Amino acid sequence: MGRTEDPTATAAPDGPHTTRAGPGGAHHGPHPQVVAADRDINGTVGALLHTLLAERLREACATDPVSGRDIAERIARFTSLGGRRLRPALLWWALRACALPDGDRARAALRVGAAVELLQTCALVHDDVMDSSRLRRGRPALHVSLADQYGAAGTDLFAGAAAVLAGDLALAWAEDTLAETELPDPVRRRVRAVWRVMRGEMVAGQYLDLHGQVTADRSALLALRTARLKSAQYSASRPLELGAVLAGAEPALTRRLAEAGAPAGLAFQLRDDLLGVFGDPSRTGKPAGDDIREGKPTLLVALAHARATARGRLADVAVLEAALGDPALTPAGLDAVREVLESTGARAAVEERIGRMACRALARLDALPLDPVAGERLRGLLRLAAGTTPEPGHTPHHPEREAGHADTARPH
Repeated sequence: MGRTEDPTATAAPDGPHTTRAGPGGAHHGPHPQVVAADRDINGTVGALLHTLLAERLREACATDPVSGRDIAERIARFTSLGGRRLRPALLWWALRACALPDGDRARAALRVGAAVELLQTCALVHDDVMDSSRLRRGRPALHVSLADQYGAAGTDLFAGAAAVLAGDLALAWAEDTLAETELPDPVRRRVRAVWRVMRGEMVAGQYLDLHGQVTADRSALLALRTARLKSAQYSASRPLELGAVLAGAEPALTRRLAEAGAPAGLAFQLRDDLLGVFGDPSRTGKPAGDDIREGKPTLLVALAHARATARGRLADVAVLEAALGDPALTPAGLDAVREVLESTGARAAVEERIGRMACRALARLDALPLDPVAGERLRGLLRLAAGTTPEPGHTPHHPEREAGHADTARPH
């Protein structure tokens, strides 16, 4: 497999699986839908979402104009103007790496990618409520926007409950999109099976995140399990698996492709944890230190706590214990926590683990019998997911922690 690292490069006309045999042995190029998605998968999924969301929004407003305006419009905006659409891109290029789809299969894959984006909207909206996060992509989180809209009447209870309903609506739209996608029965069953597992993992991981906060569990084992279930699986492994299933790949290849995504997905979450403490808010779109204020069970904190305890550095342990879960943590207090994370070597250890996970993901991918050009695209996307592809002049960043917000324009 080659080593092209740019996951956003435009596909050349002679891209992966260029020709296919037609009647009488004639060769034809890929379906126009495939060509368009190869050239700009993010834009192609975005255009499909634009159409889907406009229809869903019309239905919601016809049902009730108030909830349509307050909830459905916000969900449509948030999804329509989302981030880099990493998950649909992984899904698409996994499909392309395994097979050249016809027009029907390509349209189905794009719809499943759109459904994954709506599932992501549900996860982010609910996550912001559970974490009491005030910002998302540099602008007020959805529940904060609702509270601001109603002023003194927009209590935290109202805004949080309304945002839960908004997330539920995004999940319903995701389910509808998947259910209305035309697929052959064997493929449909396999897609639904992966989808069910992915949803369950997300819920379990989110609960472990909350459970770790309330129990003050600082174990590295919990931190890693939470990271895998909450984000790692559905950020990389499951999208790759869905793409392979949609391509009709053999179960063995499908499993190995999902296994290649697993370490990249874990690196994805570990990078997110680092940026949650050390990231620049102007680039991440969220305040630094929120994970500390919420007492999240991250590997970064677990390693620092374990190392400080093992070395008898009681002052460092005290700094961590005082800061973790303190919603009123000051900038000076956060700086003290950062110092402990640095001096114990926890930050360096997480960075090293991210590098190892990225290398493991790429090694597993390189061992698979995939289309070379599409495989190169997947390689670049896995590096992007792991946060190991820095932009010129910048430190590695995270594709989900970006400035910009979806609450600024209508999808229609």
